[in-house]
Amino acid sequence: MAVPKKKVSKMKRNIHKSTWKKKASIKTQKALSLAKSNIKNFKLNKKGFLAAEVAER
Repeated sequence: MAVPKKKVSKMKRNIHKSTWKKKASIKTQKALSLAKSNIKNFKLNKKGFLAAEVAER
């Protein structure tokens, strides 16, 4: 049988939210950094597709 849980205080709720948001923020920063570094390794060719640069020299 379902039993209601105790109410979580505003302070605890805010602490939980802030830690969740910090973790999400760190993950988004890492993902953005990775995407930026990947963009530097690719270039747009005439057909509009991304292709890895080939060292011809």
